[in-house]
Amino acid sequence: MAKFTGKSVLLVIGGGIAAYKCLELIRLLKKEGCGVRVILTRAAEAFVTPLSVASLSGEKVHSDLFSLTDEVEIGHIELSRAADLLVVAPATADLLAKMAGGHAGDLATTALLATDKRVLVAPAMNVRMWTHAATRRNVETLKRDGVAFVGPGDGEMACGEYGPGRMAEPAEILDAIAAMLAGGDKPLAGRKILITAGPTREPIDPVRFLSNHSSGKQGYALAEAAVALGAETILVSGPVNLAIPPGASMVPVETAEQMLKACEGELPCDIAIFAAAVADWRVASVVAEKIKKSAGKVPSLAMTENPDVLRTIAGLVGRRPRLVVGFAAETEKVIDHARAKLLAKGCDLIVANDVTAAGKVFGGDRNRVHLVSAAGVESWPDMTKREVADRLMRKLAADLAAKAK
Repeated sequence: MAKFTGKSVLLVIGGGIAAYKCLELIRLLKKEGCGVRVILTRAAEAFVTPLSVASLSGEKVHSDLFSLTDEVEIGHIELSRAADLLVVAPATADLLAKMAGGHAGDLATTALLATDKRVLVAPAMNVRMWTHAATRRNVETLKRDGVAFVGPGDGEMACGEYGPGRMAEPAEILDAIAAMLAGGDKPLAGRKILITAGPTREPIDPVRFLSNHSSGKQGYALAEAAVALGAETILVSGPVNLAIPPGASMVPVETAEQMLKACEGELPCDIAIFAAAVADWRVASVVAEKIKKSAGKVPSLAMTENPDVLRTIAGLVGRRPRLVVGFAAETEKVIDHARAKLLAKGCDLIVANDVTAAGKVFGGDRNRVHLVSAAGVESWPDMTKREVADRLMRKLAADLAAKAK
């Protein structure tokens, strides 16, 4: 069954060049069984036509507050309250300002003011407009009023500038809609989420260790996103130079064995996400004293395999989390290796990325990931690690809600 069967969305399309993305959003919603009614602002009609919107939605397009026919047939009050969720995309600076000020000068703003349903906005505007003090005030006002946001992301603008203000992609908006329909703006309330982050350190002697370049930024971003969605969040972290996300409980570890023990101690949980870069091997016997350098002699280290944290937790019987997610940091054949890891580890989803990609994934603030599951591969565009975290947590919230049905 399509996941939105029986649900309906009122989509308000604002007057920005990103309006064209709403055609794909409508298609995705309809594909999932969602009813879609659309309000086009006058400015939006400069970017998409009522005919194209009506053809995809299968519904009449509304735009005129004082349309006698519309008021007789449906009425703007009923239109604003019949849907399960209102979505504004693109939410321009002008629309956000009118919403924050409680304006009702056209059908779109009147419907938004008259609704008794939740509202999700996908902002889109020039980077200077997004960072302007007036827009920031309006955004904070709307958030206090309970309006939910998806995006914007960083990217190249139609005007040629680059930065925050690019509207979220249709698939990302779809994930946010799914999460809100599943449980409001706190779809993970009452859920326990276990997340691992950072590197592990495997001691060689009292002063040396084996480790890797993981900064922990993606795992910590996931913890922030999980807290924001209402989850009880447990962060099992290797040594990193990052602040503990407010609202998360942190369990510090160093070695792979410690990480596995900490994870087992936090079960049961609803979702387990293994974003840490765990060392595959450790020194078989740690030397009690510092290994001294000797001219012409290179010490030989006997290695042994570390416990596989992801495979162990995914393979538990009775205590296995309902969703188990692994990460795959690859340098070649990213999708192929991720598919193999999915089967070998027994998890539900692998989030794979190319750590040799431009932009320095290890230690950087951006990521481009591929979600590999039994259903196939879903590739996401380049985003900040926090944007990846937000989108992934909303997707997992929706997947968890679907499993519960």
